[in-house]
Amino acid sequence: MTDTNIGQVSVLGAGNMGHGITEVAAIAGYDVTMRDVEEDLVADGYEDIKWSLEKLAEKDHLDESVDEVLGRIDTAVELEPAVADADLVIEAAPERMDLKKDIFGDLDAFAPDDALLASNTSSLSITEMATATSRPEDVVGMHFFNPPVKMNLVEVIYGEETSDETAEAAYEFVESLDKTPIYVRKDVHGFVVNTVLGPFIDEPAWMVSNEEATIREADAAMVHRRGYPMGPFELVDLSGIDVGYHVRTEAGRPIPPIMKEKVEADELGRKTGRGYYDYENGDGVDYEPSDGENFDTLRVEARMVNEAARLVGDDVATPEEIDTGVRLGLGFPEGICRRGDEIGLDVVLDKLRSLHEKTEQDRFEPDDYLVELVEQGRTGEDAGAGFHDYGSDGDAGPGEYRLLNYELSENGLLEVELDRPERMNALSMSLLGEIDALLSSVNSDDVRCVTFEGAGDRAFSAGADIGGFADLTPTDAMDVTPAFETVNDFERPTIAKIDGYCLGAGLELALACDLRVATANAKFGSPEIGLGLIPGGGGTQRLLRVLGETRAKELVFRGNRIDAERAEEWGLINRAVPAKEFDDTVSDFVDDIVEGPPIGLKVAKKVLNQGADASLEAALTMESQGFGLLMGTEDVREGTTAFRDDRDPEFRGE
Repeated sequence: MTDTNIGQVSVLGAGNMGHGITEVAAIAGYDVTMRDVEEDLVADGYEDIKWSLEKLAEKDHLDESVDEVLGRIDTAVELEPAVADADLVIEAAPERMDLKKDIFGDLDAFAPDDALLASNTSSLSITEMATATSRPEDVVGMHFFNPPVKMNLVEVIYGEETSDETAEAAYEFVESLDKTPIYVRKDVHGFVVNTVLGPFIDEPAWMVSNEEATIREADAAMVHRRGYPMGPFELVDLSGIDVGYHVRTEAGRPIPPIMKEKVEADELGRKTGRGYYDYENGDGVDYEPSDGENFDTLRVEARMVNEAARLVGDDVATPEEIDTGVRLGLGFPEGICRRGDEIGLDVVLDKLRSLHEKTEQDRFEPDDYLVELVEQGRTGEDAGAGFHDYGSDGDAGPGEYRLLNYELSENGLLEVELDRPERMNALSMSLLGEIDALLSSVNSDDVRCVTFEGAGDRAFSAGADIGGFADLTPTDAMDVTPAFETVNDFERPTIAKIDGYCLGAGLELALACDLRVATANAKFGSPEIGLGLIPGGGGTQRLLRVLGETRAKELVFRGNRIDAERAEEWGLINRAVPAKEFDDTVSDFVDDIVEGPPIGLKVAKKVLNQGADASLEAALTMESQGFGLLMGTEDVREGTTAFRDDRDPEFRGE
């Protein structure tokens, strides 16, 4: 059930956003009334929710039955009864300010005096909406991202008169949905995520309009050289060129000519069959990695970093909030503030100044906060500080890893979470480096067991971040495996907790672990052959040793996925269990290891690992030596004494 004082939620709108918000609130345990202006709209929204819940249930992603969740959802057409008992109302109507102000005026009359009034707008002013009420302190923005069931981010936006109590209640509500909220402390147009996204879309469009680049050059460079999930033109074709056009028009921002031309020609993207790419008579998105070799990616990223600096300098959001927002809301490979620190803020500033001097365009004018950071010597990772603070050598220190989370408990359990859910926890060079750094720096005497898992509910890790490896030379590529070897050689037992996709490099990480426990819906595979590659990170050799030649070759040669049942049958994983039994099963494994003899487990792991690659005679010698070494330990004495006394042993690693 919920952790807030909110019990009854009303959602106004049954379209994609409205029914999505209704669904996630009901899944979280809230009673929800979904309202729209016509019965047909409400009925369609309800059916969409039912269909989505059934899909989640098929994948074992629901803790309850579909009927139990649906039992918490009511529908309505009349506004007054729909909101009469609401603790929170979330407006998800079309993006028209006149319509939204009419709705908030009605809410002022019909909703309880102590109800929170929220808008799911993606760009319109919360402050202006609040003027339609007599209680602007109770009005807040709650910008969910589409689709709400899958997207983890919600922006919580202050209007000019929103009270801290209202914003904090909205923030806690989002957390109770198992979503990640970020505060937007000022009601700026575009809020945080779309403010940073703006230059990603605009600047390539200006460059193409001015014949400084081509569409394919821009998309290929931003995807294959810089690691973004989609190119700017590819992205706009998907969302609709007219959407961004109208947002820019309303904000009074100049429109790149190529964008205006496409809207006037009614070539709006995929939905019309033609946009920046031709989807009806052409090949659609057809850029190649080599197309982007000469594109000026710094020009685009410098503007994005500049917008982030403006947000921080104006106290709209912190660097941490901005980075969380663009990673979860846009699927960017890393936060834009982190990326600016990597590039060097002095490099960014020089680029902007050069462009501003050359073009006299206001969009290149450096923000005061960016100038301030550089003048203070906070130029990024190499300097030890930029938007973020770093260790003296530029590396993340304990507790400061960017792409993973970890916690070491008092009983010696080191839990490691790959934190790139927006990229399905794809393994980039940076993430692999952090895994290596963590296990190399932690005091193994304090650790008894390590678990690895992926953030979110879609993937343990769906593979390598191809964009992050695009610039590697062949000799550099030979050095991508240390993290896997560090996991394999770590002195304590390691367990891969696998939920969702475990593919490519993700499977290689799981294979480097000693034990693998998976949910029944997990999928496994080595799809590298489809890229003309072979598994790396020790993948071919560990598959051979775990599965044997026949099955290893099938997995590698065909590049197909297998389900958890087959993976268990083949011996690829130790257990495949329903999602509801997953945590308990992992806990059983962990408890046995954590309570076991640390020295004995260390020796056992070493003998098993090294013995697999040795002759039988050499392996037996290692076993004998290990056995003899352990006979003199206090743990063996404790184990034999406990056995004699019929009690559980208390091993101390001595």
